[in-house]
Amino acid sequence: MANRQRGDSLFEHHRKQHDGGAAPLAARMRPRTLDEYVGQEHLLGPGHILERSIQTGQIPSMVLWGPPGVGKTTLARLIAGLTNAHFIGVSAVTSGVADLRKAVEEARAMRATQDLSTILFVDEVHRFNKAQQDAILPHVENGTVVFIGATTENPSFEVIAPLLSRARVLTLQPLTDEQMTRVIETAVTDSERGLGKERVQLEAEALQFLLDVASGDARVALNAMEISAQIAPLGSDGARPVDRALIEEVLQRRSPMYDKGGDSHYDTISAFIKSMRASDPDAAVYWLVRMIEAGEDPLFIARRIVILAAEDVGMAHPQALSVAIAAQQAVHFVGMPEGAIPLAEATVYMATAPKSNASYMALNKAREEVRKGRQYPVPMHLRNAVTGLMSGLGYGKDYKYAHDYEGHFAGQQNLPEELTGTRFYEPSDQGYEATVRERLNAWWRKDDRNPQSNC
Repeated sequence: MANRQRGDSLFEHHRKQHDGGAAPLAARMRPRTLDEYVGQEHLLGPGHILERSIQTGQIPSMVLWGPPGVGKTTLARLIAGLTNAHFIGVSAVTSGVADLRKAVEEARAMRATQDLSTILFVDEVHRFNKAQQDAILPHVENGTVVFIGATTENPSFEVIAPLLSRARVLTLQPLTDEQMTRVIETAVTDSERGLGKERVQLEAEALQFLLDVASGDARVALNAMEISAQIAPLGSDGARPVDRALIEEVLQRRSPMYDKGGDSHYDTISAFIKSMRASDPDAAVYWLVRMIEAGEDPLFIARRIVILAAEDVGMAHPQALSVAIAAQQAVHFVGMPEGAIPLAEATVYMATAPKSNASYMALNKAREEVRKGRQYPVPMHLRNAVTGLMSGLGYGKDYKYAHDYEGHFAGQQNLPEELTGTRFYEPSDQGYEATVRERLNAWWRKDDRNPQSNC
């Protein structure tokens, strides 16, 4: 189905300029129909939500959430065209409440004069503050506009709850290599909008390298192809060969898909921590480098290693905490880029160390008891008698000094009487903690001979 043209609006003037021959290749190759649109079959395939909405003409307000270059803006434009709706696009980077008011007035005029509904598309909606997002809300509620927002950030954190409750969140996926190949080959062969007239010959190795670097971002791939076509040498046959070396020269160095304040930051540090916890040094170092290359604060990384050493390695290998602290101090002392070396050493150390979270779980169990249970008084024998009056009241009475007993163990209970026998710390059978377990069994838990009984 063709995308039906609309009457000009003040928000479409720039778009029409962009659609001309001077526009970048990625803009010129923007799909005009659903048949040209590549990817997102989970939304547009037969029977799926957007396909049904387009067929019925009932478009809900929605937030399109996905990485760059997967077609969020294009999809919003196609929905408007295929449902005979007026399209108004604003960018949250350059627009404010005044622009939103103008858009609403235009939507009312289109409803009154042409009986057209309006889709208000807000690109990078996460850049709008709360007041700006609030300005959209009443016009979504009363049906003046259908709101479509596009964002690369998690809407749960970046879109206000009232607006999010009135919109469907649709997740867009990075394009697969097969889908990316279709996009690139179409651009290379299209003589009307693409590079067909340039007779570009893209070598297979160059294509694979481009796919690897673009990582599902069609805009990155098309921009690289356009520059490559412009600087590729003209062969004797009139063709322009594009090899891997040329693509590498154009791209120089990929900018990592990483936002230190957004989802990439939290997702990558989560992958890093979970890889160390899973005893996978290869994955842990990979995620470490992803963060370092993206410019993550190395001390933030070091702090996470320190936490993991105590939480996940724990008493199975108590030296891990010392290694983690040493790495943090080394990074602080030498700085970057050399600071990456102690970070890598600490990462591998944590990933290959035996694991136990028993001390962390003991903390949580004791915290729950303290917060929810009764606050029992300190047993008298544990109290410090610093005055005669306190001694007379029984402070410190019958206290057994551990070093006066064989093995430096007196066996005296130290919990409040009401909690006697409660176990907060349940040592595992991993690494050094297995020795700790045996010692505790000998001291306190003489009937607990099964090493698995407390795991």
